[in-house]
Amino acid sequence: MERRQDAMQPHDFWQELHPPHSFLAEREYRDFYVAELPDGCQLQLPIRVLADGEHALASLIINQASFAVQEALAEALAARIAAYDIEVVAGLPTLGLTLASAVARALGHKRYVPLGTSRKFWYRDELSVSLSSITTPNQEKRLYIDPRMLPLLEGKRVALIDDVISSGASIVSGLALAASCGIEPVVIGAAMLQSERWRARVDGGGKQWSDRIVGVFSTPILQKVGNGWRIPD
Repeated sequence: MERRQDAMQPHDFWQELHPPHSFLAEREYRDFYVAELPDGCQLQLPIRVLADGEHALASLIINQASFAVQEALAEALAARIAAYDIEVVAGLPTLGLTLASAVARALGHKRYVPLGTSRKFWYRDELSVSLSSITTPNQEKRLYIDPRMLPLLEGKRVALIDDVISSGASIVSGLALAASCGIEPVVIGAAMLQSERWRARVDGGGKQWSDRIVGVFSTPILQKVGNGWRIPD
């Protein structure tokens, strides 16, 4: 039976997948946004207000999700990228590592390649690029690849995985690092594609990377209306 939205406690988000049609299909939301997975199951996402106070986005913090939700998202993404004949999965830090590991397992792989922001003493500066994120905009970071992992990626069909693609900044950094290593991912995967803002950035270098991006579900920018939020027409 379909039901309307009831308020949730902050720690309750991302803990449960609800059967198809558990919530009414609506264009206006108040306490949470309802995302739908490919199998029709529904996931409640908190709404985060943007700086202008007039717009908001649905949020997913995958390492705070229940294991059941993490596994469901990983299996759904693995199913969507399986046709690309992936030989190795590479994950973007920080939250993308949680998803990438689970996706690799869902694909039947024995391991995956984690990229990182912590420089080990044997890393090489030429195998790093600057990294920015919409959730940590004021932190200066660099994205590194462990030189010992290069043989796992070179000449292979690579999937580059992040948890959420929002501004596109993290994906652009990941692609730049891959390119510096002579690697070109055949597909880019994420659990959530957050609005369409990322498209211009990822295609800004002239290559249509957006054509290779696959998500489990997409969420829109929401517009304030009264005491709630609405999907713009």
